[in-house]
Amino acid sequence: MKMQIAGAVADAVSGNWVDRFAPEWQKPYARLARWDRPIGWWLLMWPCWWSSALACEAAGYWLPNFWHLALFMIGAIAMRGAGCTYNDIVDRNYDGMVERTRSRPIPSGQVSTTRAVLFTVAQALAGLVVLLQFNTYMIVLGFCSLVVVAAYPFMKRITYWPQSVLGLAFNWGALVGWIAVIGHLDWAPVALYAGGILWTIGYDTIYAHQDKEDDALIGVKSTARLFGAWTKTAVSILYLGATAFFVLAATLADAGPLAFIGLAVGAIHFIWQIIVLDIDDNDQCLKLFRSNRIYGWIVFAGFVADALIANF
Repeated sequence: MKMQIAGAVADAVSGNWVDRFAPEWQKPYARLARWDRPIGWWLLMWPCWWSSALACEAAGYWLPNFWHLALFMIGAIAMRGAGCTYNDIVDRNYDGMVERTRSRPIPSGQVSTTRAVLFTVAQALAGLVVLLQFNTYMIVLGFCSLVVVAAYPFMKRITYWPQSVLGLAFNWGALVGWIAVIGHLDWAPVALYAGGILWTIGYDTIYAHQDKEDDALIGVKSTARLFGAWTKTAVSILYLGATAFFVLAATLADAGPLAFIGLAVGAIHFIWQIIVLDIDDNDQCLKLFRSNRIYGWIVFAGFVADALIANF
């Protein structure tokens, strides 16, 4: 049984650093930014790192630019926090009616809406500082992503496909990572972006099954509700499509065998997720959702190892 910690949110990892070590005044804001649930920024960061590694392969470099990777990580943490805080502001009334989310800082009264808005701005400014370290093309493209980010919280009210809009937002890094290295877009990052969107719809469908009963009661839409009992089939198709696009991206970037081996191992990880998935087991859905961090490492390791061998 989990030990109940005052102010902790329902879906945070037990014993996370925020609950254990953060100052009391900081905890509600850290929870707003999901610092106690790092999987979100990992999932936002991976397309950036994949694209950077793939671009290095295409350009004939040994390794990705470590400064770029560090900036992408910082930017992912800042913008994921800003996006989640903004999402909680927009969804504050809905969150209070859902078991998993009613303990979040705004519906539980730990943070006022005004302070949440100010915190959103502060995190967005941190993300802007990161973005300004890159070229003008990338800065403009980065600003364009804000349109998608701003639209996402409203999509669950009007479509059963809000996960597709999340995919558009969460995989923008597949474009910017390439531009940071090459200086312009190409078909390889576009294919990587398309695959990332399908990957996001798949893993977020699994995640959304935790809330499907509450969502049905309050009228919130999701692919989990849309697919229902057909979720395994739907996620299988999504993951298959994602893998196909990732293979296409690697092919267009002239990647070598280790990159494709990494994608093959990643496909095995997808198969494992689908085999063990039980859409009525909330704990397992959350575990499988979080396991996509491992998938990210597998693909990234394949791209990096291939670049090293190719340029040895």
